[in-house]
Amino acid sequence: MSEKPAAGHPEGADERQAAASASEEIEENGREAAEEAAERVDEDLDELGRAQQERDEYLELAQRTRADFDNYRKRVASDAAAAATRGKAELARELIPTVDNLERALRAAGVDPDDDGAAEAQDPASQEVSAGDALAHGVRLVYRELRGSLEHAGVEAYDPRGEEFDPSVHEALSTRAEVGAKPGVVVETLDRGYRLDGQVLRPARVVVSE
Repeated sequence: MSEKPAAGHPEGADERQAAASASEEIEENGREAAEEAAERVDEDLDELGRAQQERDEYLELAQRTRADFDNYRKRVASDAAAAATRGKAELARELIPTVDNLERALRAAGVDPDDDGAAEAQDPASQEVSAGDALAHGVRLVYRELRGSLEHAGVEAYDPRGEEFDPSVHEALSTRAEVGAKPGVVVETLDRGYRLDGQVLRPARVVVSE
């Protein structure tokens, strides 16, 4: 004769309780796993954010460094160009008085400084040349070489005859009445003016009409 289940313990209650406990344990484990996964994701995101921030900082540093280098390179180039211009200007200022004296010597010998001297470039054996002419020819050669060197360096000579007097580029050494000339006009250039890249190295020395 089989035994009946004890009162208060229906059949299968233990199995259901065990299943419920197992389900709760699985659910708890699942929550813990999900929380751990979420924590790892948050940590990974934080690490990624730090890496991106470092990347941005390094990129900004590289850009600043490149900009600083470009500015430095431009500044060095500008300083070098300015130094070269100053060197040319200083040399030109030292040579200009010599050019003036050579022009005066040529005029005193009755030679036009602007004449290229082609007529005198013939074979010396075909004509007799006086000592004075030979000296004038030599002076003109030196004069033209100096002028050529100045022009090669960018130094420009200017003769303002016929222009209105401008104290920024002309130096009036005297005035005189000139028939047919308006007052304040350059009627004679005693010494040419010289400039480099628009900068006046020596103003033209002139006579101005009254």
